[in-house]
Amino acid sequence: MNPINWIEKIFLYSGDPATPGLSQDLFFTKIYFWLFLGVVMFFMWLIHKTKNTAILISLVSATLLGFLYITIYSPSFLIIYFLWAFFAFFFIYYAYEKKTSLACSTFLFATSLFFYYKSGGAFFLILIFTTVINYFLGIAIYSAEKKLKKKILITTSIVVNMIVLSFFKYAYFFSDSFQVFLQTLNHVFRFDFLSQWNLNLVLEQWSKDSLGKGFTFSRIILPIGISFFTFQAMSYTIDIYRGKLEPLRNIMHFGFFVSFFPQLVMGPIVRAAHFIPQIYKPYKLTKVQFGTAIFWILNGLLKKAFLADFIANGFIDYSFQNPEMSSGFQCLIAILGYSLQVYADFSGYTDMAIGIGLLLGFSFNQNFNSPYKAKNVGDFWKRWHISLSTWLRDYLYIPLGGNKKGSLASYIVLAVMLLIMLLLSKDYWKQILLAAWTLGGTLLVLSLIFKRVKKQINTNVNLMITMLLGGLWHGANWNMVIWGGLNGLGLIVYKLWRKISPYEKSNAAWSNTIKIIFTLTFISFTRIFFRSDDMEIATNFIDRIIHHFHPELIGQVISEYWFYYSILILGYSIHLIPSKQKTMYRNWFIRSHIVVKGGIIVFAAIMAYQSLQSSQPFIYFSF
Repeated sequence: MNPINWIEKIFLYSGDPATPGLSQDLFFTKIYFWLFLGVVMFFMWLIHKTKNTAILISLVSATLLGFLYITIYSPSFLIIYFLWAFFAFFFIYYAYEKKTSLACSTFLFATSLFFYYKSGGAFFLILIFTTVINYFLGIAIYSAEKKLKKKILITTSIVVNMIVLSFFKYAYFFSDSFQVFLQTLNHVFRFDFLSQWNLNLVLEQWSKDSLGKGFTFSRIILPIGISFFTFQAMSYTIDIYRGKLEPLRNIMHFGFFVSFFPQLVMGPIVRAAHFIPQIYKPYKLTKVQFGTAIFWILNGLLKKAFLADFIANGFIDYSFQNPEMSSGFQCLIAILGYSLQVYADFSGYTDMAIGIGLLLGFSFNQNFNSPYKAKNVGDFWKRWHISLSTWLRDYLYIPLGGNKKGSLASYIVLAVMLLIMLLLSKDYWKQILLAAWTLGGTLLVLSLIFKRVKKQINTNVNLMITMLLGGLWHGANWNMVIWGGLNGLGLIVYKLWRKISPYEKSNAAWSNTIKIIFTLTFISFTRIFFRSDDMEIATNFIDRIIHHFHPELIGQVISEYWFYYSILILGYSIHLIPSKQKTMYRNWFIRSHIVVKGGIIVFAAIMAYQSLQSSQPFIYFSF
């Protein structure tokens, strides 16, 4: 590839609009992103050391690269020159301002917008909209003197953010559900409601008349990371409303907070109270911070390439795509493999985000804490995707009443969720409604007779709502509802079990081992629904494990997939290493000589490259 093509890869979005909000080249999983990031970080370091040299190199590089592109490749297309000049301008501004917080925020906000443009094309406009609307609402909420006005403004913030999020995540679901509803009316009233009120046809005709082109919900694609930056912006305005935070007065600071590129598309979800104070601190990168950052980047890279992608390509994807062609044993190993894959994939990205952020002078909170060491379901959710779990706890579970009481809001949300389930149920809406009425009536009678039952119902309702909404956050389909419901049920059962279990406080090795295995088994079982494309695949998968295990084929399967299974065992073994030992080898790497670090980096890069059979998108890009 000639240098011009490399520059194109770095600066131009090359996505297919038909893909789900992703660049076709998966920009930040390829060398082009790391090249670009390395150039940016090199200039940042150079500016920190000698700003005059940095300014000179910035100007020369912008001029030469722009001239090269214009004269050799495309004299009529100046975008590359302008983009390089744009970055040169910010290098100069960044240098002359002596890295003030405003210059830093402006530079990194621009870099983050560019990063998002390279990842999702024109969807970066949604990020700008979210930034602008929440910035002004945050100031308005803080300045409002009357409580009613504050409530109106915070409600506006929540509603606007949720409308944007819901449109891109759930528009097709609501459109599809409305079509099913019209079909039901057709059957009941013997009238063609579908042709009269077809939402897709109405919107398509309107868009043709107004915009000159057709519109359909089925072509709406999901901007990557929309859930993460929307939740981040919402927590900012809610914390201002609660009096825990003062608003940022400069939109560049706020834009930087919302869009900081390392964690923009997959988290962790950053809280303003933790991140904003770091904006005003001078840039500092010690030897320990540098070593720690490199360690986390390498750790994440190997998790993604050597573990997640390798075993997914090796046997997991095949089993989930063709469960009827796999034995029950293969399906069982595939779901255990998927638990490792989704962990290595997601935590691998956040490890890299934490490392890159640290190199740029910003720290993120831990997002995973060895979740498969959990001894119960409650412990698991304290260790898994910690930023989302704590966000749901602080902004949903506790406001609904937490574990202390039920509230009117709890039952309103529960009613809305029942409606969503009815929409999802399609032809089975009568059975779902009957089951809901039966269960609700039984619980109501028991709560009227037994006061303790009433208290248990009220407190557990909030827990179940939180987990069901967590499932719907991942996708509006029955698989995700069941996944969230099973996890909610697991938490409720554990709360009851721990009160009577004679082994709850036992720390014996055998007891802890059984708890860890049982928890991993339960979590892996719920992930059958999470991973399957539809309910049919999920039920087939379970049926293969129960009725078609074929133990006589275990030896043959192991001999065929022994290498992939060995990597699976290695991955779990590394995961289960005690935290003390992990800290020891991390500290050794941090203190090691730069030559040793360089050798390990080269070795890790070779391992990642050799294990990469075919690139897989990060799993949580879809959420």
